[in-house]
Amino acid sequence: MHERKCFWDKNASRYDRFTRKDRAAYEKMYELIRPVVKAKTVLEVATGTGLIAKSIVDAAAHIEATDASAKMILEARRDNQSAKLHFSVQDMFRLPYAQMSFEVVIASNALHIVPHPEKALQEIRRVLKDDGVLIAPTFTHAGNSISGKAKAFFMSMAGFPLHSRWTSEEYLRFLRQNGWAVRKSAVLKASFPLTYAECTKSEGPDVVL
Repeated sequence: MHERKCFWDKNASRYDRFTRKDRAAYEKMYELIRPVVKAKTVLEVATGTGLIAKSIVDAAAHIEATDASAKMILEARRDNQSAKLHFSVQDMFRLPYAQMSFEVVIASNALHIVPHPEKALQEIRRVLKDDGVLIAPTFTHAGNSISGKAKAFFMSMAGFPLHSRWTSEEYLRFLRQNGWAVRKSAVLKASFPLTYAECTKSEGPDVVL
């Protein structure tokens, strides 16, 4: 946990530059997220510099955006213009919120970079209302091209904490195996395939975009 925080603390000031090349994928992701969070109370874990939270807060009722890295949260707070958006340093494995506090939880590009992602999902389940929605878009590195796999290797050599390498199908199966019904999914074209997933606690038909 300490090593992971150190990596993100070190790279906080450069993080937004890394995401610029995937701007089109992120814009599509925001389009998918906005209707889900409309007038809802939202928690985002692993918010980083708050890119998603800032882009969707106009649609939400309120967003609590959290990250384990204090420097990421410092960057996120710099240009926060919304009274509906609150940033804080929190551990996604031990959230300080009561059971069923949120209508939507967002965990974007988080589950593949933490050890024991199933435990993070358990904590998310605890704070999500029974009829709530988990939005969990994640880079699925194992479904990548040869050049993409090489890129992932060099990121790993540079200290990027990549703990899980899934294909899109493996990732969605992982979610289902941990008690989530995937109600909608899509693979967005980015530096690495970005698998967008909307999940509920209750069973329901899957919709693949």
